[in-house]
Amino acid sequence: MANLNKVMLIGNLTRDPELKHTPGGQPVCEFGLAVNRKYRTKEGEDREETTFVDCEAWGKQAEVLKQYMSKGKPVFLEGRLKLDTWEDKEGGKRSKMRVVIENFQFLGTAGGGAGGGGGGSGERYVSEEGGSSARSGGRGGNAGSSHGGGAAHQHVSEEEIPF
Repeated sequence: MANLNKVMLIGNLTRDPELKHTPGGQPVCEFGLAVNRKYRTKEGEDREETTFVDCEAWGKQAEVLKQYMSKGKPVFLEGRLKLDTWEDKEGGKRSKMRVVIENFQFLGTAGGGAGGGGGGSGERYVSEEGGSSARSGGRGGNAGSSHGGGAAHQHVSEEEIPF
């Protein structure tokens, strides 16, 4: 049987990204994302609901997100769901679902203060372990692939990509 764990979200950061390092020196960035959904009830009333999602990015992606993103800025994320489980101080079992970012793109314009200016148009970060799975498609966009395992990244310009 095939398995798929893929998440795509567009939302706004709920807090400034927090950059930490593992004991081995690997950067990890954590932040919250608010994703809004608008809908109309059976009675014709317009409603909006907000879902709050905890996210984490690793390696070069973590550093880029910390450098260019801040609370309120919009971003497009692609990633996978990860369930963290632990025991609290009282011995109770706890868990938290989060999104591990595999690719991202800043949204908005560079002059509008909505996430632009993130390294220039068309720049990509390509994982050496996974090939060219990273995508970028807009102004000020950076994308990459990192799986929290210390993957090395190489900067590649738009002209160097054969497709």
